[in-house]
Amino acid sequence: MNNRNTYIRKIERSKVDFLLWRKKVDKSIFKEQSTPIPAWVSDMWNLDRYFINVDSIKKEESKTKIYFEKKPYNGNISLHKVPAGVKPIYRLHFEETLVNELKDVFLMSHMRGIEQELNKEVKVENEIPFWEFLDIEFNEAKKSFLLTAYYRQKPTFPELFSNLVNSPALSKVEDKAFNKNSKPRIYKQDWLPKTELDSHIGATNVIYMLADTNNEILYIGETLDLKKRLTSDYPSIPNWDFFRYDVLPDELKDYRVTIERMLIHQFASIMKNKKQISNLDIDKYELANEKIDKK
Repeated sequence: MNNRNTYIRKIERSKVDFLLWRKKVDKSIFKEQSTPIPAWVSDMWNLDRYFINVDSIKKEESKTKIYFEKKPYNGNISLHKVPAGVKPIYRLHFEETLVNELKDVFLMSHMRGIEQELNKEVKVENEIPFWEFLDIEFNEAKKSFLLTAYYRQKPTFPELFSNLVNSPALSKVEDKAFNKNSKPRIYKQDWLPKTELDSHIGATNVIYMLADTNNEILYIGETLDLKKRLTSDYPSIPNWDFFRYDVLPDELKDYRVTIERMLIHQFASIMKNKKQISNLDIDKYELANEKIDKK
């Protein structure tokens, strides 16, 4: 298990500030965006002293902070109802942004979890045996949690996996496996350099943006096939060097052009444009919305 070609292993930690639980990474983190906390761990951390009346994550009392790679994230602690005579189980909930970070770090466990959901007849952990671990500490003074990646399985095909993990193709498969596709979903992508275009899989039925960062020009378009469209010439923005896109659900396929025209007009109302449409020229504005989907 300690073969350096197989595992990325942190040196045994010599400095641990708080009581630690070394959790095996499993699909619950990615599928449910949370993890149950064993009774012995909740007792060790004295959670019943700090989290009272937390039968819903909507309650203020359930809120906590989670730190991973020195970055803060929002979290919640909930207490699940159980049959009489059984000790209730606490559950630690992660915000979506943190779950996406954990997917990147524990990529192989994430992939294996999807495989298990798609192939329920087989015990996938037996077929693909490896373990990854996440150290979780609880800071009682600040009522917060510290996460540290301990064991990581090296991806079998690192370049393919690194490109696939945030692709719409994998997101669609994940939604199907984890039963998250009950409603139509738009798969969002961040800005990417032009050099990464060839690695994007499943980018069909999209609204896209191109940016020429040197000349500060933006272009909005729509297409059925992103890679095919972006390999064509663009007289309006010939020197674009970054792109981003949103994959629309099939239900909106016939409305793609309408959505494109709507977005073009919206951006024209806030940016300088060739049609001289009245705009705010928002160079120094800041978006006030707090609900911004990461993906």
